[in-house]
Amino acid sequence: MFNLFASQEKKMRQNAAIWLELADKVWNVRRDRLTAAETADLTGGRDELRRQLKERADAGRLKLAIESLEGTLRRTGGAIYPKTSLTENVEFFLVAAIVILGIKAYFLQPFTIPTNSMWPTYYGMTAENFPPGRAAPGLLTRAFRLVAFGARRREAVAPRSGQVSAQFFTNGTMAFTVKTGRAWLFFPTQVREYTFYVDGAPAVVRVPLDFDAFDQVVVETFFGTSDAFVRYWQQQAQEGRMEPSLIKPMEDSDDMQRVVTLTLNRTVQAGDPILRFDLMTGDKLVVDRISYNFTRPKVGQGFVFRTDHIPEIAKEDYYIKRLVGVPGDLMEVRAPVLFRNGRPITGAGVFQLEATRTPPYTGYTYGDTLIGGVYLGRGQTLTVPAGSYFAMGDNSSNSADGRVWGFVPAKDAVGRPIFIYYPFTRRWGPAR
Repeated sequence: MFNLFASQEKKMRQNAAIWLELADKVWNVRRDRLTAAETADLTGGRDELRRQLKERADAGRLKLAIESLEGTLRRTGGAIYPKTSLTENVEFFLVAAIVILGIKAYFLQPFTIPTNSMWPTYYGMTAENFPPGRAAPGLLTRAFRLVAFGARRREAVAPRSGQVSAQFFTNGTMAFTVKTGRAWLFFPTQVREYTFYVDGAPAVVRVPLDFDAFDQVVVETFFGTSDAFVRYWQQQAQEGRMEPSLIKPMEDSDDMQRVVTLTLNRTVQAGDPILRFDLMTGDKLVVDRISYNFTRPKVGQGFVFRTDHIPEIAKEDYYIKRLVGVPGDLMEVRAPVLFRNGRPITGAGVFQLEATRTPPYTGYTYGDTLIGGVYLGRGQTLTVPAGSYFAMGDNSSNSADGRVWGFVPAKDAVGRPIFIYYPFTRRWGPAR
């Protein structure tokens, strides 16, 4: 900015220094390929411009020397000079990519919360439902919500008029098939595909594989409350109205799973939304990757780690939980309190909120209440082994965490979340 007020002579001297730097680069890279005449021209041009600078020649003489050297560089520069705009753009983006990858690998890494295992501290993907009778946001509002909150519309539209039905697994969750889809129209990913039927004609909704609120949307849309759904399910079962069948939950597998077809007690007209909601993005965090190279993770911190070497997970992924145990710690749950070394755990404000079940925190639950739970069942304790950590989710009753898959190898600790940078909600700001 201050260069705007520099004298013409000063600006020209700065310009001359830049040209000399470029000439030196051409000489160092291409001198073994230059002819004797080209070598003489390049050397003479460099020496003349350097002499003019040393003698503090005026702007006019410097300009003439620069123009003479520039002509020589055009003949001798090869791929270094002159550069096309394509070459300059490619170099710029390559350098930018290298810098970004370096920052991500060693300093700061963006991380998106996929599920709600850390709710309500961090939000995973959630749904804002628009059941019958509730107006959905219009086009302009949708555009704002997309930018501010990452809200993306999902809906199933009735292909014809008639009665709505759907298939459910025997545990009461709506049946789906895992299929290959696309993220951002290009990147391959896995999605869940749910299908409604109107008088036998299908209407499909696809959501990300990690989205775990679809059943909540179904219950709210067709039944209002979970208790109403349970009563309806029991009634339909007693009256023998649920037709059994088999489906493939995985598109690329031959395994079959038993489902039942449930009439959803609702009639729609062709073109009506059967189900409609906005899928809200999970919290996007900046993760500090450098601290754990110098200090050990502390109990109470948000804790990001790789899952490659956890046998019960055995896939390359990143998880975020809360660190609750370090090597040698004795852990126990006495619901709703988590105990560490015989005392109620401390180290984060969340622990007290859980212990007192301060809404919306619901307290710590026993491992045997979770599907696949192995550790910290009622009356059980565990000791964190050397070279390992123990982590749990803040949404204790709905978190597949250390109670299911055990311990995190210390070498797989990645870092701690430090800032929620998106979406722009009241949670935006320093991470807890």
